[in-house]
Amino acid sequence: MSSREPLFQRVAIIGLGLIGGSLASAIGKHGLAREVIAADQRQEDLLLGLSQGVIDTVAQTIAEAVQGADLVVLAVPVRATRKVLEEIRPHLAVDAILTDVGSTKTGFVKDVEAVFGEFLPCVIPGHPIAGSERSGIGAANSDLFKNHKVILTPSDNVSKIHLAKLQALWEACGATVLTMSVAYHDEVLAATSHLPHLIAFSLVDTLAGEDQNMDIFRYAAGGFRDFTRIAASDPVMWHDIFLSNRDAVLRVIDHFTHDLDQLRTAIADQDSAMLLRVFSRAKAAREHFSKMLSGQAYVTNNSEKQVTFRLQPGGSVTGDIRVPGDKSISHRSIMLGALAEGITEVKGFLEGEDSLATIQAFRDMGVAIEGPNDGFVRIHGVGMHGLQAPRGPIYLGNSGTGMRLFTGLLAAQPFESELTGDASLSTRPMDRVADPLRSMGAVIDTAKGGRPPLKIRGSQGKKLKGIHYDMPVASAQVKSCLLLAGLYAEGTTSVTEPAPTRDHTERMLTGFGYKVERDGPTASVSGGGKLTANAIDVPADISSAAFFLVAASIARGADLILRHVGMNPTRVGVINILQQMGGNIEVMAEREIGGEPVADLRVRSAELKGITIPEDQVPLAIDEFPALFIAAACATGRTVLTGAEELRVKESDRIQVMADGLATLGVETTVTDDGIVIEGGQTIKGGSVYSHHDHRIAMSFAVASLRATEEIEINGCDVVATSFPSFVELAQETGINISAEGPGAGTEQGVP
Repeated sequence: MSSREPLFQRVAIIGLGLIGGSLASAIGKHGLAREVIAADQRQEDLLLGLSQGVIDTVAQTIAEAVQGADLVVLAVPVRATRKVLEEIRPHLAVDAILTDVGSTKTGFVKDVEAVFGEFLPCVIPGHPIAGSERSGIGAANSDLFKNHKVILTPSDNVSKIHLAKLQALWEACGATVLTMSVAYHDEVLAATSHLPHLIAFSLVDTLAGEDQNMDIFRYAAGGFRDFTRIAASDPVMWHDIFLSNRDAVLRVIDHFTHDLDQLRTAIADQDSAMLLRVFSRAKAAREHFSKMLSGQAYVTNNSEKQVTFRLQPGGSVTGDIRVPGDKSISHRSIMLGALAEGITEVKGFLEGEDSLATIQAFRDMGVAIEGPNDGFVRIHGVGMHGLQAPRGPIYLGNSGTGMRLFTGLLAAQPFESELTGDASLSTRPMDRVADPLRSMGAVIDTAKGGRPPLKIRGSQGKKLKGIHYDMPVASAQVKSCLLLAGLYAEGTTSVTEPAPTRDHTERMLTGFGYKVERDGPTASVSGGGKLTANAIDVPADISSAAFFLVAASIARGADLILRHVGMNPTRVGVINILQQMGGNIEVMAEREIGGEPVADLRVRSAELKGITIPEDQVPLAIDEFPALFIAAACATGRTVLTGAEELRVKESDRIQVMADGLATLGVETTVTDDGIVIEGGQTIKGGSVYSHHDHRIAMSFAVASLRATEEIEINGCDVVATSFPSFVELAQETGINISAEGPGAGTEQGVP
């Protein structure tokens, strides 16, 4: 027992099998209760548990176990629950917590309501996602729940104090605790646990009845053994689970049976495309969600990766590098390739989480996509009207570009869809695309404040109508969203922008054979055309290159070449601004590839000077300003930015977050509603900066280390993988003294 005060005085465990015994053992190991008492129909199991030190006391009856207990855990077969609850009811203390460990929750809730007449605030259904094909007290393991999930399904009227205590108990046993509704739990578990067990039982039973059954099992490969291992689980327990969770299990069986029938038909008909589509979608889905969820089996929270950048001051920047492919072009290459007729091959694709989310979204809508493999992707286009309804919400991670462009595309489809994202994306405003789409006839529901998730009801059999839209704020995402919707609309859709924004969508539509009219600041498309597959070579992302452009400009003795950088005239604001500040940037080998201008850039150290940034350059450098703020801090004189309100609604409020981080490092600034004033020449010190899980903030402060006097620590750097997965590796290669630490810092962050 630990010397600290235990969470509970007396824990009663009803049912001393694998889960009940393992929980009792873990409670004892970690000193979580003064006494663990157990009741079970099998006296020999109780005596074994007592002799092995798993429990402290044997109860002869359930009533004896429950009396005086402040936590009661039901670890009995789910179909035995009601009978046990009836025995517990007269003896349960008023302030005791009652929980269970069953694999289904709806039945438990019904049993509680039937026995107690209501669902009490002290009752908290639970389900540890842990187990073994072995059963019984002999298999009990105090570490069974370590690094596993435990799902709690509390009611709306739950006692918050009781919930916190039960969560603390499971966490002390090494588990990660999640909460969700009872109904959602049963649906999720029917798909992820119950159906696989049913298939395993059925497959083994079927093969055991074959004439060659001995050889089937003798020559079975490892995959067969691994999958069918779960068929050795307790038959009685699983019999109870399937009957208890009947409705949810039947729904998922019907869905699986339908899809299995389609595969059978595809094999019978030699339908190669269908098989490739399903297999590639399944393979990619497993890889995608394994990476995106980072081991979180039921929730997504990138912040749990806890990546920290640590930078030592000084260093120079030299070398010859190519940064990853342009994220904006990578997104659009998948979107237009999926809607095109024929096969589109993409080179230089950015394998960041945002772009991968776009690939997965189209796979979810029936598009076969091979790769990415070292930046190469092959897309089997389905045509303008070939998308299929996704089976569930489309998850877009941290991608604002993805969500806004998908909103326009999906608004014109004949099916319903839902767009979701991570915690950061869920705070970003989406009415800027939803409102003009509604004026085209789209039906879109948003969460409070016009934020995700977005529920899009599709065209409902009616075509969208083309509109003219004057954008109040320059935004390439809004423009592209409306143009994509316009591909499907009746008549012409035109968008006028108040200042130039990136025109990748217009260029790529033209490359895919779709006519785009351009009249000064207005771009327009007419509905009813088609897209023809095309080859795409994605240029290096100038937004990613920007960090190295600034780094080489401020570092002593720097001389760096950046290869194959996209030089789209709507994106070169960062180069224009740095050159106006006195930056030494040489543009070499200018050329055009796939409709996009590219060039190699040579950057050397320069004595930068503060400037008033021309407002016509602001839209051309909107994503690069965090890095430019670092350049301004290292310049001589004052830099003034105005007309940049858009920065406040990016992944973070980039004006305020950068100002706060600079203040932490000893650099004072003046924040305005639409910009910032930075007095250059101040000493950049060291300190701990929080990136607010904004990839560009994290990378910008990494660059600041080149002129810092002390170590800089940057927290919340997990999201760098969304746009620049090799940032740490390339930064180290050029001479920046950076390391990445934490459970999410792996090879994707350039750390061996």
